[in-house]
Amino acid sequence: MIKVGINGYGTIGRRVAYAVRQQKDMVVTGIVKTKPDYVAQAAARDFRIFTPDGKAADAFSKAGVPVAGTLENLIDDSDIIVDATPEGMGAINLELYRKHRIKALFQGGEEHEMVQASFNAYSNFSESWGKDYVRVVSCNTTALARTVTSVRKDFGVRHVSATLIRRATDPNDSSKGPINALEPSLKFPSHHAPDLKTVIGNVDVETVAVKAPTTLMHVHVVQLELEKPADSAKVIEAMGKYSRILLVSGKAGMQSTAQIMDMARERGRDRSDLYEIAVWKESVNLKGQKLNYIQAVHQESDVVPENVDAIRAMFQTMDRDKSISETDKTLNIGNKV
Repeated sequence: MIKVGINGYGTIGRRVAYAVRQQKDMVVTGIVKTKPDYVAQAAARDFRIFTPDGKAADAFSKAGVPVAGTLENLIDDSDIIVDATPEGMGAINLELYRKHRIKALFQGGEEHEMVQASFNAYSNFSESWGKDYVRVVSCNTTALARTVTSVRKDFGVRHVSATLIRRATDPNDSSKGPINALEPSLKFPSHHAPDLKTVIGNVDVETVAVKAPTTLMHVHVVQLELEKPADSAKVIEAMGKYSRILLVSGKAGMQSTAQIMDMARERGRDRSDLYEIAVWKESVNLKGQKLNYIQAVHQESDVVPENVDAIRAMFQTMDRDKSISETDKTLNIGNKV
């Protein structure tokens, strides 16, 4: 059993904790929380709670939330730490993990240069094989890597161009905007282009991002320049071979992200999560060897199965196909409503 500690129990951390708990070859040794809020109180029913330091533990004691120790105690009890702390904290925590000689898995908010490999299960599983410090790429990059890889395997891809309409924040965050505006990223390409290249290799990539006042999902408008001829039916067939890509149809009532997330609720998963990347079949079209399609990304959950697979790659316990199959089975990925 791989003993997994979770440092940070926000949007990603709590989901990874519950996903790890479903695996037959892993166990959650505990989670780290900084405040004894309602999230910590709920987590205490299922996991041992640790705090960053002894000072933080006092607040938990006053709130009646039991604490098992500090982050360093959790490190001592674990084989690997999944670091799901706020962006930038991972770089600080890395020094502590190195000091204790423990493996660590970081999230997409951290820089690629601070780790030994960035990870996507479909694109470059083997690059994290046996590594000590790995980073799962961001929700947007994970989505692009999955669909680009599904097309690239059959038809080759010379160039990727994507416009990302990004949700402003997660549903539980009431502090961020914009409220009544669209906010374009003024950096071109956006940071998603170099991030994608860390997992798909030597492919030319251009991306631009626009932040929108919604919390439901991201939407990507993608154009690929293919190396081999194809048609829409063949591309849809190629994408359909990948369990973490979900082909949806406006004709079936899924015209928007609202209907897609409502469909996800009907799947009965924890927190109504949609681990798959939803691609609208009607949007898949070709003009010559230029492929266009539109996809939707549940930013809270699409990286969760990647975290599970990355752990197995780091400990060299399963190959790519076996790990993906096991993760998908335990998280009910790929099954229809």
